[in-house]
Amino acid sequence: MRAGGKSLGAVCGLLFLLSIQPPGATESLAELQARFDRETSGVHKAKLMEKLGNAQFEEARRAGKAGDYTAVGLTLEKYRDNVRAAVEALKKQHPDAEKQSNGYRQLQMHLRQGIRELDDTLLVSPEAFKPPLQLVRQDLIGLDDELLKMLFPRRPLEHRGATPPAEKQP
Repeated sequence: MRAGGKSLGAVCGLLFLLSIQPPGATESLAELQARFDRETSGVHKAKLMEKLGNAQFEEARRAGKAGDYTAVGLTLEKYRDNVRAAVEALKKQHPDAEKQSNGYRQLQMHLRQGIRELDDTLLVSPEAFKPPLQLVRQDLIGLDDELLKMLFPRRPLEHRGATPPAEKQP
């Protein structure tokens, strides 16, 4: 009878622990960063950027609420560096984004979200912290433009010939 009581207690204890743990427990920022750094596939790195980026945005929001804008800046700079690493990995493994757009599209969409997050952060950050954040924003916009040009290299307006000169009226 005692052995049955111990196993019932263990089952109840396990159920209690499972009920405390939030559903779909997520990886910590450090774990996601380590996975991102270890990843060798450009496509997987780009797809992992969504989870990692969201965790970084959450961390930046927490630091902003606490008034630690130095941590906000460092977190968003790390986000920029991660996006840059993902872009480079994609370009290295799949240089033709128009034909093999997997990874490029996801990264570009998440990057747009990152720019919006940074814009929101710029609105509430103290004046002393704005210049470095604006530099990060400009870098992200540059990366976004690069991704768009790679995804859509043939833009009809860019390939039109020069417009003919207007006729002179006497």
